[in-house]
Amino acid sequence: MSAYNQSRSRVIQIIFAAVFVVIVAQLINLQIFSPKYRLAAESNAIYRKVIYPDRGIIFDRKKRSLLENTIMFDLVVTPSESKAVDTLTLCNLLNIDTAEYKKRMREIIFKNTSVRSSVFEPLLSPELYAKLNENMYKFPGFILSERSARIYPYNTAANILGYLNEVDTAFLRRHKDEGYEMGDYAGITGLEKTYEKVLMGQRGIKRLIRDNKSRLQGSFENGLYDTAQVAGKNLYLSLDVELQQLGEKLMANKVGSIVAIDPRTGGILCMISAPTYNPNYLTGSERSKHIRELALDPRLPFNNRAIGNKYSPGSTFKTVSGIIGLTEGVINERTTVTCNGAFQGCGTGKPKCLDRGTFNFKEAIAHSDNTYFSTVYKRILDQPRYGGADSALTVFNKYASTFGLGNKLGIDLPSEKKGNLPVSSHYRKIFGQKWYSCNVISNAIGQGEVETTLLQLANVMAIIANKGWYYTPHVVDSIEGGDDYNMLDDFKVKHYTDKNIPDSIFDAVQDGMQAVVDYGTAAASRIPDIVMCGKTGTVENYAKINGRMEKQQDHSFFGAFAPRDNPRIAIAVICENAGQGAWAAAPIASLMVEKYLRDSIKGKERQDKLEEFAKKSIIPYVMRLAMNKRDSLKQIRETQLMLKRMNKEMNDSTDNDENNEEDIKPSAPPPTKKTIPKNKKSDAAILNDERKNKKITRTA
Repeated sequence: MSAYNQSRSRVIQIIFAAVFVVIVAQLINLQIFSPKYRLAAESNAIYRKVIYPDRGIIFDRKKRSLLENTIMFDLVVTPSESKAVDTLTLCNLLNIDTAEYKKRMREIIFKNTSVRSSVFEPLLSPELYAKLNENMYKFPGFILSERSARIYPYNTAANILGYLNEVDTAFLRRHKDEGYEMGDYAGITGLEKTYEKVLMGQRGIKRLIRDNKSRLQGSFENGLYDTAQVAGKNLYLSLDVELQQLGEKLMANKVGSIVAIDPRTGGILCMISAPTYNPNYLTGSERSKHIRELALDPRLPFNNRAIGNKYSPGSTFKTVSGIIGLTEGVINERTTVTCNGAFQGCGTGKPKCLDRGTFNFKEAIAHSDNTYFSTVYKRILDQPRYGGADSALTVFNKYASTFGLGNKLGIDLPSEKKGNLPVSSHYRKIFGQKWYSCNVISNAIGQGEVETTLLQLANVMAIIANKGWYYTPHVVDSIEGGDDYNMLDDFKVKHYTDKNIPDSIFDAVQDGMQAVVDYGTAAASRIPDIVMCGKTGTVENYAKINGRMEKQQDHSFFGAFAPRDNPRIAIAVICENAGQGAWAAAPIASLMVEKYLRDSIKGKERQDKLEEFAKKSIIPYVMRLAMNKRDSLKQIRETQLMLKRMNKEMNDSTDNDENNEEDIKPSAPPPTKKTIPKNKKSDAAILNDERKNKKITRTA
């Protein structure tokens, strides 16, 4: 063999030897010297425990904690290790049957595989935790894992704070790069959702060694590969918890909303959506039961009516129409209009007006004269310089949009609706290419197609109080440790209405709104020694009953701010189907304003008014029908379940007697099987004559 070939052969041998040595060295490193990779290889001997951090606490404007954290426990299972479980004992403790046990195991394996830990029973009650803790040796593969859970010391502001829920596969897909795992909880609604990444903190991981019987023995590698949890950041709100509680008290047994804003900052002082619920119902072992109950309530307590419902604003919209009319020059403060009972400018005799007489601008607001503002709106749309109502409506909407109408304001709560300012294209579809102001005259008084959220109406009150500017309404004022995600930047931007609106026009509107409370439509809601500017609203509405649209009791609206000089609170109230604005919304608003400005309600007369409205029940007729139907169906279902249980117990009793008949003395009578006749109905499911004939009365 040539020297060249011998040399080449030797090189190849050396290369193979070197590769072999590298492979052997790496195998030794992976299996013996590297705990990092040994961790993966020996995962069956290592338990990976998630350490959940404390979520951030939420405080009100006076640093009172609206929600806090407490320690609760989950029952966690690793299906692949749950061999020889005493299933019967476990099911009895959890009050489930074996079919439910198997169903949960299948779902856990499908969602999270059999080798990863998953929550089997979340948020155990203290009693259940104690019982399980005594019996854990019977349930291999199961452990009790602690987690931080929410509690609510003031039992208030449920729609604002929101609640947590266990993440599902859809959530994990949407947030796949954010570190969530099955068994984690995340904010689903309210501030918990909006500020999830601020409140959640950072989960920790602790790795523990298990022996051959899966018993935990201690930290793996002295905690070298553990990661520490980091608590979430605290939030500080503009909310006043005492004002919030008063609002919820006043709106008890009613349907509607209250929103109050500090006009100087845009901070939300209170936001009530009625009916509400105790936020503590949605934490702990019975949360699923309570969620089902609330979800089936026809009054929709989960719906935040302050931002999630759109309403015709009624006569409160006259303030906006009046400002635009004054700015456009179609009227001035001295312009008078006479009402003889109805607006005659369109030849229809509609809309009607409550007070006959001749009114200037101030008096028209004070007495909420429909004819005056219908005249103003018609003059705006009929201006020759715009060439028709089509283009004039676009100008009107441009003004209105600067008041935050027709678009979402951008509050830091989910599910905000944007309201509606009807556009020309909408009317062209209805009336053709050429349409006229008289076709849409109902918009002048806040009916027709104009819709706002109550938050938008409160913001309009803040704008008028500030004479043309506002900050975006928001609930969170600051974040402990700084706003790392710049979530509060938008709330520091000052927004202005149309630059053509001078302060003198806002002064004129404020004059009229002060007159509303001093001697006008809301005179009965005047607050002693506090100058409040307000505007009542009475809104027609309809509901479908038995397939037909029927007129319902009017909605009661009121918007206001106080005191007139240096305003500190702007407020809007709706009480659904409660009648005129002066009947319900205005008194409720005046009590809220007094509470905030004085920190109490002064005098016996005002205290009596507070108790009167706290006790008053005003549930809309349609909702009462739905509630009665729900209660009847619930009663029928409960009766059926009771009869089913009785039959089962009787059958079981009979079977036991038959199996033990050798123990029965000969003189004893043979056991008889008791059954309930099929045609007999439960008394509980039958309405007696008094209940059947009782008419449902409408509450005003």
